[in-house]
Amino acid sequence: MTQLNTEKNLSEWLSWMEACHPSEIELGLDRIKTVAEKLAIDLSSSTVVTVAGTNGKGSTISYLQSIYLGAGYSVGTYTSPHFIEYNERVQLSGCNVSDQQLCDVFSRIDAARGEIPLTYFEFGTLAALVVFSDEKPDLVLLEVGLGGRLDAVNIIDADVALVTTVALDHTDWLGDNREDIGFEKAGIFRSGKPAICGDLNPPGSIAATAQKLNAQLLQSQKDFNFNTDEQNWQWQGKTASGEGSEITDIPLPKLPLPNAATAIQATRFIPLAINDEQIRAGIGNARLTGRMQAITSSGINFCLDVAHNPEAAENLKQQLAAMPGQKWLVLGMLADKDCQSVISTLEASFEKVYLVTLDNPRGLKATELQSYFSANADVTVKATVADALGEIKTLNNLPENVIIAGSFFTVADALSVLETDPA
Repeated sequence: MTQLNTEKNLSEWLSWMEACHPSEIELGLDRIKTVAEKLAIDLSSSTVVTVAGTNGKGSTISYLQSIYLGAGYSVGTYTSPHFIEYNERVQLSGCNVSDQQLCDVFSRIDAARGEIPLTYFEFGTLAALVVFSDEKPDLVLLEVGLGGRLDAVNIIDADVALVTTVALDHTDWLGDNREDIGFEKAGIFRSGKPAICGDLNPPGSIAATAQKLNAQLLQSQKDFNFNTDEQNWQWQGKTASGEGSEITDIPLPKLPLPNAATAIQATRFIPLAINDEQIRAGIGNARLTGRMQAITSSGINFCLDVAHNPEAAENLKQQLAAMPGQKWLVLGMLADKDCQSVISTLEASFEKVYLVTLDNPRGLKATELQSYFSANADVTVKATVADALGEIKTLNNLPENVIIAGSFFTVADALSVLETDPA
């Protein structure tokens, strides 16, 4: 395989990475471990938290990032996918790393791999790990891309491992039932290390894997819990020594509450000193692109949410129930998702729906999406997200909110065309 000239810019690197492996996904750790060893990646100066799960990974990482940045610590985060710029995937203390830093790291990876083929995601994972190895932040937060056990992120032994939820998604890769999927996600657990599960009804494979690996399992509704009132919520859980712990009067977050509870439980095992007020502030300040993200553009209230599987759709439905007034939906989905379940969950929440075709090889045509809606649904088909939003902005009698959902790609397309009104 021909190696790339180090003078290439970031866009050229990314295009080359996409083309240099025949598969978008190739699960397995042998190849990436070999390259990581050649790169001498060392995260021993940082506390490492790995987060897996069907939904909630991004918001859990956002909570932890917000808490520890607010407390004055340096934090490295690796997440995927990105919305507008690739650099979003690798952040140091809340700021995207530069094009030049990524290009330099990609060059080092290319030199180290020799003839070993790497996927686009494996290149990106190694790049994040090299950046964190170089920069040595106090806390490193790693989001698993797919599954857990065989995901590239799992070459790192986490100090704390989190599984947010376990639901049916990526069934071609992970299995067609929650037990198999739970087994894959629990593969990030490590012997003697805390393993935190935020799923309210986890499959038995989570506890079984933790026991087999001799990991210290803490489960939502069993070892930690939360309850709410109209303005605040309370958390109860355990410390690293097994003692009870409680935080009261936490502000209701903008992101899903169960993930906030999971993040707080993780703080009890992260050896970086923080106090309850820093936790309250961090929870209240946490925001995440594409998760119930409110944008006002041309006087219209838009809400962007990446909900793309049944569990995420159910969470979106609950959020919508609390929003007054009429709601319209702009929906674009990938063909390998459970479109029928997502649409069945969401359809009744909207008075009008715009369906779009995503510019992606996996994108489902809007006309095919339409077949999942009931015959009496008010559905309009448009070629792109931009076309749908363009028409909406010309109409009168608009609803209180327009929801944009169905995929990271749907939200990314919307972000690229929506201009935020000045405050």
